[in-house]
Amino acid sequence: MTTEKIGLREKIGYGFGDAASSMFWKIFGMYSLFFYTDVFGITAAAAGTMFLVARLWDSFFDVFVGIMSDRTKTRWGKYRPYLLWFAIPFAVMGVITFYTPDFGQTGKLIYAYVTYSLMMIVYSLINVPYASLLGSITSNPIERNTLSSYRMSFAFIGSFVTFMLLQPLVDFYAGHFGGENIIKTTENSISTNPTGWVLGVGTIGVVCVVLFLLCFNWTKERVTQIESEENVSVKQDLKNLFHNSPWWILIGTGLAALLFNAIRDSVAIYYFRDYVQVNYRMSGTGWDMTTIYFLVGQAANLIGVMAAPAVSAKYGKKRTYMISILMAGILSMGFYFVPNNVPLILVLQFFTSIFAGYVLPLLWSMFADIVDHQELTTGRRATGLIFSSSSMSQKLGWALGAALSGWILAIFNYNPQAAQQAVETIFGERLMISIFPAFCCLLAFVGMLFYPLSDKKVKEIIEQLDQKRAKSTIQ
Repeated sequence: MTTEKIGLREKIGYGFGDAASSMFWKIFGMYSLFFYTDVFGITAAAAGTMFLVARLWDSFFDVFVGIMSDRTKTRWGKYRPYLLWFAIPFAVMGVITFYTPDFGQTGKLIYAYVTYSLMMIVYSLINVPYASLLGSITSNPIERNTLSSYRMSFAFIGSFVTFMLLQPLVDFYAGHFGGENIIKTTENSISTNPTGWVLGVGTIGVVCVVLFLLCFNWTKERVTQIESEENVSVKQDLKNLFHNSPWWILIGTGLAALLFNAIRDSVAIYYFRDYVQVNYRMSGTGWDMTTIYFLVGQAANLIGVMAAPAVSAKYGKKRTYMISILMAGILSMGFYFVPNNVPLILVLQFFTSIFAGYVLPLLWSMFADIVDHQELTTGRRATGLIFSSSSMSQKLGWALGAALSGWILAIFNYNPQAAQQAVETIFGERLMISIFPAFCCLLAFVGMLFYPLSDKKVKEIIEQLDQKRAKSTIQ
């Protein structure tokens, strides 16, 4: 077991990486459907299909990135260099993606497919190696839990900052550079001015570049492969992975958990505008109720993330995961029954998000455990490959969630030009923020029942690997 203590600066530096990723990821998860329907100008069904197509093939590109990063050899390590190489392309592609060209419907759709797909490729090239870095910094399961918690804490902080800044930035730029009167045109929601969006996303992109570079500079790779990695067959690595039953279970449960988040997040802006219908902007910030709802959720998520290491240390990762996902689902169902009352909605969002916050750091820490399980059974860590699969499940979850959101809105006859949505449309939005996500939680709970890597089992695996490394060093 790697005994070198991980210092506070390195933990913060590692966290900075996911803060940067999450700032953009939350923009895509929470605002992209609204951007494409109400700003860019394509239908909800077309946007949903695009999300699915682009992210489906990109999800499998993650596997390629994982294999490639496993075989990367530089003076900086295997995974850290990608943070340096792709920080600026990451920000640039974000701006290009949220640019609205003066094209017809067909031209816009082609532009959306191309730019969105390229954005997801660049995201893979920086995020997959970043995720893999967790398994290379330390083999200590306690330190991994701590690093994973730092990662997710900073991820939620990054998301929180995005929610605080994006709407004010978009509205500010729309008013000063887009020729828009904010008071008259955006009383109920974020501005739909294209100039505001591209400049707002660009500002956040600059912050992302700085955070990625700090992550590169403040982290170190320590865990080494027991056996030689030369001439290792990619086919064999994939075969080993496909025979790894804990991996299959975690992929499935992780996918269901991410579907829970994706559907709820995608529909929130519609839910507040069409069902809640509260004309409110917080003084001094310009935040509307949707933004406040997101901020409450992120703050509660952060509480759950920070508490996860201590709770899982006491009750075990598996048990904590199962209870948390079940409670998140039960509380999510409450959104269907709660009346149109803002304080009650925010309270329910707070408690739902606390339990949802427990899940993600545990998920990433459990993928690191699977790396050790793979190495013990096959002699190969294949860290990048395994963590790329986790990124794949993340993207598939968001892809399916966004696609389902767009399709469901279309099924319930959502009309972006309508001043007031139909009763059936609002009913569909209420289902999407409550019952559908709850069903995803149930699937994740059932899947985790079959997960075999208990905390005791993980400890035994690490002890056996330490013995093998010691023998390899002596020889």
